[in-house]
Amino acid sequence: MGSLDVAHADLRAQFDAFLDEHRAMTAAALDGVTEEQARARLVASETTLLGLVKHATFVERVWFDEAVTGRSRAEIGIPATPDESFLLTGSDTIDSVLRAHAEACADARARCADLDLEDLLPFNRRGPLPLRVVYLHVIRELAHHSGHADILREQLLTPVAPPNAR
Repeated sequence: MGSLDVAHADLRAQFDAFLDEHRAMTAAALDGVTEEQARARLVASETTLLGLVKHATFVERVWFDEAVTGRSRAEIGIPATPDESFLLTGSDTIDSVLRAHAEACADARARCADLDLEDLLPFNRRGPLPLRVVYLHVIRELAHHSGHADILREQLLTPVAPPNAR
């Protein structure tokens, strides 16, 4: 293997490592919270800790199933829009959402295992994109939502000092 091949292999390993790190941070958003806390709406939108992980599952399915296989969102079993992917059902629990997220991540890894960073994912709604661009987009999206989760967790888990305690 030439030095350029080694550098490219290292780059793929770095992309995989960063993506897996952000996947783990997303799942960790639910560590140590109750079902009630996971469903708590603390902002005006539908954003909840459980909804953020459910949305991350949607992201995995859109970018690493729909864009790779061309299957429709209905065939995959995911909502038609990103906004709908945050909505919780009565059967959504921390365990069920984490299990679905882990399955989506494992499926994504398997689908991409034999792809090169420059291979085109042909079925993206915006047109074919190289796997490298998809990785960057998903990493950015997961990092963005991990920030949201950090804020929600802080609101849920950090006691607020009384105003006169300052």
